[in-house]
Amino acid sequence: MKSLFFILAMSVTGNAMAGSACDNPRNDFDGLYCLNKIYQESDKELNSNYNALVALLDAAGKTQLRRGQLEWMRARNSDCSRRDGDEFLVNLRCATETTIERAQFLQDRIRECKSAGCLDSRL
Repeated sequence: MKSLFFILAMSVTGNAMAGSACDNPRNDFDGLYCLNKIYQESDKELNSNYNALVALLDAAGKTQLRRGQLEWMRARNSDCSRRDGDEFLVNLRCATETTIERAQFLQDRIRECKSAGCLDSRL
């Protein structure tokens, strides 16, 4: 059975965790728990934005978006994770920040579609 480890840089921003028990994690595992909660929410937002954008696109745009999303996933995985023997290491901070950036990118494309029309070249 492969082990699963998360690398966590414990310099979690105060803004992301302010006002909660995550504001001052007691140890690395508490910090990991809190950062994972943020990652899960950002992933949910990314999926919501992706589905909303797909609904606005024609067939060519959907194909372009799918390709872009797969390329983004490969880049995220390459930049934010690695294998070391039986261990799979994930830099959760990197994955979270990358996911938030992609969710914002998709939101920007939704805004374009609704205002100026969908620009497949930007997908």
